[in-house]
Amino acid sequence: MNQLKDIDPISLGRRLTEARKARGLTQEAAADYLGLSRPTLIAIEKGTRTIKPNEIVKLASFYGRTVHEIVRPGAVTTDLQPHLRAVVGRSHPHEAELDRAIGELQDLADDYRELERIMSAPLRQAYPPEIPLNTRTSPKQMGEAAAVQERLRLGLGDQPVSQLRCILEMDAGLRIFFGGLPSSVAGMYAFVPDLGGCIFINRRHPPERQRASMLHEYGHLLVDRHTPGIDYLRYPIRKPPNEQFAEAFAMSFLMPGSSLRRHFNQVVSTSSDFQVADLCRLSHFYFVSVEAMTYRLESLGLIPSGTYEHLKESGFSVRRAAAMLDLPSLTEPSDCYPQRYKYLAIQAFEQAKISQGQLARFLRCDPVTAREILAACLTSEVENDEGVQETRQLDFQQSLFGVES
Repeated sequence: MNQLKDIDPISLGRRLTEARKARGLTQEAAADYLGLSRPTLIAIEKGTRTIKPNEIVKLASFYGRTVHEIVRPGAVTTDLQPHLRAVVGRSHPHEAELDRAIGELQDLADDYRELERIMSAPLRQAYPPEIPLNTRTSPKQMGEAAAVQERLRLGLGDQPVSQLRCILEMDAGLRIFFGGLPSSVAGMYAFVPDLGGCIFINRRHPPERQRASMLHEYGHLLVDRHTPGIDYLRYPIRKPPNEQFAEAFAMSFLMPGSSLRRHFNQVVSTSSDFQVADLCRLSHFYFVSVEAMTYRLESLGLIPSGTYEHLKESGFSVRRAAAMLDLPSLTEPSDCYPQRYKYLAIQAFEQAKISQGQLARFLRCDPVTAREILAACLTSEVENDEGVQETRQLDFQQSLFGVES
């Protein structure tokens, strides 16, 4: 517990406070558990009373955290949890589940920042300035225009995008995490200056829905940067302007009007018709749901309004259609942390900057699984001259400077 002398007591107190709140515990309950008075616990959380090593151990266990999570160096991020919890509010039907998700997002964000500190590799924030909504232009039009501009800025043209999560992180500077959320919740978003934009996506949803949610939350960060929020799949009343913007941004980014019209017209010019099979193939091509594609085509005036409702009433099954058309399943990485986070952890371990136990903690798994993840990242299956598959070690430390072409 030598780390205690290197930690700012105020930061440590804040971290203890956040851990207690994330567990849904009162100051009285924590004080009783330690056998202290409530004023003493308040002093510990304020950083005016030095906490003892055995008290750290007991509180970490009581809060469901490791000691390392409590005493690790670096200032705690205090903005994510309280601000998002204020959005949830009391007596919310999914309050407990959302509180757990907010705590998970906080932990992942803190761990990501710690890995960047260890490796001296901060993520560059590269998204455009906040976009103010105005009364002269509809939110939908603004969302469409913002999507076109963002695709242009990222050099994506107007074709379908794969590896969307990686692009949004590496080229825009977003931190996108996946975790458990109520089925009715698509995702949540928050912005903290030190971390930038943090997005949390429902891991239980299909990949098409997750892609739309990532961009929907990004749309919010463009127009609601300093107002954290939680997004639901359905809204009982008319969507507010910021929701209209975010939805239009996501749909236009995934299905740009220019290329969608072009592909639609190619189908029609070839067969003089546009059938359900064409709708399914086009959805698969853009890696979106059939529902999203149908509504997008309707909004562009390419198919009649009410088409999707008609399909539902006729008993249309997306899975059955995909099987009949032999459309392969599409997937994207949905680990709780991004690829860059994983590689930072592996690099830190390879350079002996963290232990094997710390690697397992960062990767959210047991030590055996951590070694398997490490081995998978550092080896590759290749075919030798005799046509036999071999496992070879990848040399990532080899310098490329001075290599002759």
